[in-house]
Amino acid sequence: MSRIGKQPVLLPDGVTAAVDGRIFRVRGKRGELELALHPAVAVIIRGQVLHVMVSRPDDKDERALWGLFRNLIRNMVEGVTNGFKKSLELVGVGYKVSVSGQNVILNVGFSHPVTITLPPGVTASVEKNILTIEGNDKQMVGETAAGIRRIKKPEPYKGKGIKYVGEILRRKAGKAAKAVGK
Repeated sequence: MSRIGKQPVLLPDGVTAAVDGRIFRVRGKRGELELALHPAVAVIIRGQVLHVMVSRPDDKDERALWGLFRNLIRNMVEGVTNGFKKSLELVGVGYKVSVSGQNVILNVGFSHPVTITLPPGVTASVEKNILTIEGNDKQMVGETAAGIRRIKKPEPYKGKGIKYVGEILRRKAGKAAKAVGK
């Protein structure tokens, strides 16, 4: 038995779920999300409770799918209820970020500004040097934030770059500190 997969997913008030063939859909106050189900996975809807089942619970691969799809469905329910948010911080002299429509414009020390187009369903907002990415789809929000961070990763000496808010960076001592130690 999958410890995660056998746990039911509770639908909050105002959230509806439906299975149409191999497509699972969930709708809430923030929008609608859909997921293509694996052939070995089935979703049973009983009132406001969802149960995820697999055809062969003894098979190791299907047990992994069981837990995976249960958590994907739980994240979808959470997304249409509350949404997801990732915050990025720009650290560095002259580093700036601005948002215009679906574009994020970064000035992070290159000779030109870097423009990123946000995928549909993802929005961005800026306050000082903090960029906040929001959306209903947890995977899309995380991938977008990781793609923006990848443009200028924090360097280990001064910490300049784009980092997640609350991320702890491992810093290195520079050459001057190394020479004093001899």
